[in-house]
Amino acid sequence: MRQNKILSLIGLATKAGKTMSGEFSTEKAVKTGAACVVLVSEEASENTRKKFQNMCTFYEVPLYFYGTKLELGAAMGKEFRASLAVTDPGLSDAIIKELANRDERR
Repeated sequence: MRQNKILSLIGLATKAGKTMSGEFSTEKAVKTGAACVVLVSEEASENTRKKFQNMCTFYEVPLYFYGTKLELGAAMGKEFRASLAVTDPGLSDAIIKELANRDERR
């Protein structure tokens, strides 16, 4: 049940036009300071994971590895996505909170 909450928040952010997805757009969001949180699929390649890990650390953007490419894509109404950035502070906070709750339960 918890997992759907995160995905529906991503869907909400997408409908509001507050997400950027795909490697290029996500990277641009981080580098321009637009990204409030970055989500990278747990299925993403080691290369992609490392790239975003380094970039988000450097630009001080919270980064989480979450979900499958299909889940992230479906939440955004697209095919599949390995990475996405949420650019709305309120929705980002809600997503981070849900992810923190998920981690505490493990």
